[in-house]
Amino acid sequence: MISEWFQRVGSSVPRGFSRYFILELLKKKSHSGKEIIDYAVEQSNGIWKPSPGLIYPLLGRLLDEGLIEEDTDGKYQLTKKGKETAEDVDKVNDIVKKQLDVLFRLGNVGRFVAMDLIEKISSMGAILSSNISNMTEDETKKYKDFLESELKKIQEKEVKTKGKQIKID
Repeated sequence: MISEWFQRVGSSVPRGFSRYFILELLKKKSHSGKEIIDYAVEQSNGIWKPSPGLIYPLLGRLLDEGLIEEDTDGKYQLTKKGKETAEDVDKVNDIVKKQLDVLFRLGNVGRFVAMDLIEKISSMGAILSSNISNMTEDETKKYKDFLESELKKIQEKEVKTKGKQIKID
């Protein structure tokens, strides 16, 4: 099952990644669409070559959502709303990274739980990224609360798994 998952997502960039890649890149400085493409190719050592057909429509959606704006030089930069969104993504990333780090240290059971978590988060991320511009503050809060509750469940599994490992040793 896990090897099938890696075959499905390991050879390509996960769905929704491009959106967050652009937001993360624009946190540092403004870039043109071509610069975004060139940077992706450079950073991935040529493994990921996003096409203009991916990047420019995505930039259009980010403009429509008010997350970025285009300056007079044709470069894109984050808006206040875009910066807030990028900060929220960073917070979730930090929580997930900490959880995954612990889970991967717990051996095979931890890895299985981690892979399950990654798949759930990937699915939720895809849904969220396609709907975020239409969500109300209340809906956004509900999604955040849901994600936090899922992470708490993972923590509980982690504690149980760690306790079992200690008993076995």
